[in-house]
Parts: sequence; structure tokens; C-alpha cells
Amino acid sequence: MPPILLSLDVGTSGVRAALFDESGRELSSVRIARNAASFTDFTELDPDLIVEEVIEAIDELLDASSSADRIEIITISAFWHSLLGIDSAGALTTPLLTWADTRATAIAKQFRVEFDEREIHLRTGCRFHSSYWPAKLRYLQTEQWEAFSRTSLWLGLAEYLCLRLFDKPVASVSMASATGLMNQKSCDWDWNLVAALQLERETLPEITRNVDVQLSSQYIERWPSLARAKLKVIVGDGAANNVGGGCCSKKQIALMVGTSGAMRAVFAGEPPTLLPAPLWSYRIDDRRVVVGGALSDGGGLYNWLLQSLNIDGGPEKFAKELSALGPDAHGLTILPFWSGERSTGWTGDARGAILGLTQQTRPVDIVRAAYEAIAYRFALIARALDTLVPDAAVVATGNALRSSPVWLQIISDVLGRQLLLGGSSEASIRGAALLGLEAVGKIGSIEETVVEVDEVFEPDMDRHAVYSQALERQETFYRKLVIEQT
Repeated sequence: MPPILLSLDVGTSGVRAALFDESGRELSSVRIARNAASFTDFTELDPDLIVEEVIEAIDELLDASSSADRIEIITISAFWHSLLGIDSAGALTTPLLTWADTRATAIAKQFRVEFDEREIHLRTGCRFHSSYWPAKLRYLQTEQWEAFSRTSLWLGLAEYLCLRLFDKPVASVSMASATGLMNQKSCDWDWNLVAALQLERETLPEITRNVDVQLSSQYIERWPSLARAKLKVIVGDGAANNVGGGCCSKKQIALMVGTSGAMRAVFAGEPPTLLPAPLWSYRIDDRRVVVGGALSDGGGLYNWLLQSLNIDGGPEKFAKELSALGPDAHGLTILPFWSGERSTGWTGDARGAILGLTQQTRPVDIVRAAYEAIAYRFALIARALDTLVPDAAVVATGNALRSSPVWLQIISDVLGRQLLLGGSSEASIRGAALLGLEAVGKIGSIEETVVEVDEVFEPDMDRHAVYSQALERQETFYRKLVIEQT
């Protein structure tokens, strides 16, 4: 079948564009990779550069397709928690601030004194943290007043992309739900919190439940094959990842490692009435909720270690060295907070630490310890999720995991449960496409999507016992070096 849908996936490490047919099968794709430096320094990004990457990706994809004239649907998956400002003329007043920007951490801590965080958490699905809009906006208001005062409208990257390509800053329920400013039940801005933060209502875009816009005349002229196409879905990358991986119910937990990491489960209808403190609650759309926990360090930390430790010898040789090490055999304890902490403690100014170094410590020991350390943080998120979705299967997605069976086995052993490697290697772009096809009635409910299992990792319970002790050691250092120092 010919393509009828163009899906875009806008991430912190690059942009991907793909064409899908009406059954949800990917036909062709293009990837525009970002400079490798952005893998380790992505607290601020240039939104105009990202828009240009999207345009370049669409150009290449359509130029390579001879049958793109029937495209009816456009969908976007974009990373959550970004913030930028524009003035009345649409010019940028700030760079794009990402979830990795921790400068507002002190303000987030002050909010916990000013407000009832538990109540705000239940209403917005978000704890007070530097990754969310409330703390970021207060930081800009107090530390960058000139830029704040010139701003007429606050947007995330997805809204800015829509403004540039569609002449309208479309704010979807999914994207707004991860700002920390949206009421999860009403699917509108939490106007009580907006007022308490002394923000002007008109500086926030209208939240749209049903996305339905066409490209601007400028881009219809550039891409005639998209003249009839309408943007139907704008979804957070985490939610799209669950959908694309087939994890669309309480029966599955999606475990994803990209630049960062997350574990998430999907709920139909309203968010949970009791939300454990380590977890957040966002939305896929106005009918579905995604609940989970997030790590600020995942594949990004791994890339940082490879670059900083100057590891050579080839990936296959290094993978064998990693696999040859026994569980917790290196004698190291790592606190994997190079980019601060989100789940479980939400301490934005937490910092990374490598404890137990000796003259005998090798680079491979440090990388293996980092693999294990991130797995321990996933185990803590899993404990919180188990109170809401007991006995759910854990499905691993994301390219960082797909290319590392060693890491997958470590996670299975740490969790002490079976780990399924499945779904698409590019689950987010596929998830956005499936949501778009569902929105126009081309496919049935996404709940019917099944997990395609490529490999099963069974836990070694002897290793699990060793890892459980190491996790408690990590938690002891965490309490002393993070909790007691903040």
C-alpha cells in the first residue's frame, strides 16, 4: 500500500521522519543526527536549528519517495518538558530549556515550602522539580527578568515547531500534561496554580484536545504532496514509545533507555487517585494516562563514559569484557546523577559519584558499574509501579538497550523478573503514527496493538541476590550524599 501518513520524531539527539501506510507499516525513513556534543550537553538547545533539521528530514524523505502524493495525516512525537519564550512578533526571547537544565532546583525546593506538594502532585501529575515549567518560569522571572518581561507566549518545542510549520502554536493535551502546569483531570491549565505563580493567563497557549491543522502556505508550496495532509497527533515521546512498543495497558510496563531512561504503564480514563511520590502521571490524549518514573541519565551517561574514558578496541571486544565481569565484582558504587535526579527522589541538584576507585579500577569496571547503577534506579521505580500495576510484564525498548544484551541481562537480574525485548527499534515514531491512524479510523484501538517479542531475558536469582545487596549499598550512599546534603 502507498504511504498515507508522515510521522516525525523529534528527540534530543536528532530528528527522524518516516512514511507509513494505512496499516501502520513503516515504508521509508530518514534520520538527521545532531552533533555528538549534544549528547553530553543538552541543557539548552537551539529551537530554530531543530526546526531546520525537521525541514531537512522531510525534504529528504519526500524527495526519495515516488508515491507520497496520497499523504493525509501528519503526526509528531517530541520530547517532553522543554520550554522557550517568544515575543509578540514570534521572535525567540529564550533558548530552548530542556529537562536537563537544573538551574531552577533551588526554586523547586522553595515551592515545597510554599505549596502543598502532595496536592499539586495529584492535580498536575508532577512533583516540584527543575525539569517542569513552574520552577523554570520562576527562575526566568527572577534571574532573567529582561527575557521574561519580553515574552508574550511560553511554548514547548512541539508548539514552536507547529508555529513555524503550521502558523499556529498547537498545544496538545499530551505535551501540556508534562509541563507541571496542567490539571490532569480537566485537561486544561491548572488555573489555580497559574494564579499562585503570578503568571499571566494569556502567556500560555490554548490546550487543544483534537488536533486538526494544515501546513502553512509556505510549506505547502515547498511540499505539494502534503497539500491535503492534516496534523492529527502531537504526543510526548514517552507516551508514543509505549504505544509503538505495544505497551498500551496495565498489563505491560515499558522500560526505555535513550538519552535518558523511563518506565511507564498506560491507564485508560482518569489518572490514579493515589500516585506514589516517585512517579509522575502524564497523558497520551484526553482518554488515556501514562504513569511512570524517569531517570535523567541513561544512554547519555553511557556515551559520556565512552568519550571520557577513551575506550577503544571495538564495540564487540568491549561488550565481551563487560559480559565477563561478575555481578558487582568491580567494588564500585555509582550514583548515576550526572544530569541531576528525577525519579525517585526528585533532587534536581543531585550529582554523580563514583565511589570505591582504586589503582586497579579499569574503564570497563566503571562502565559495568554504571550499567548496574542505572538498573538499580529502575528497580526502585518498578517497586513504585508495582503498587499500581502488579504482575505487569516488563518490555524493554529503545536503541540503547537493543544494542546491549549485557545491559538487558543486568536489568533482568537486578529486577529479578523476566524482561522482554520487543516492539519497534523506533517505537516513538511508530507510536505517533498508530495514534494518527486510530484518530482517523484507519485502524482500531491502539489497545489492540500487541508486543512483538524479539528476545526474552530470564533473571538469574543468584545474581539478583548479589545485586539486591549492592542496591542497598547504593541507597545508603544516596541517603548520605544526596538526601542528607540537600
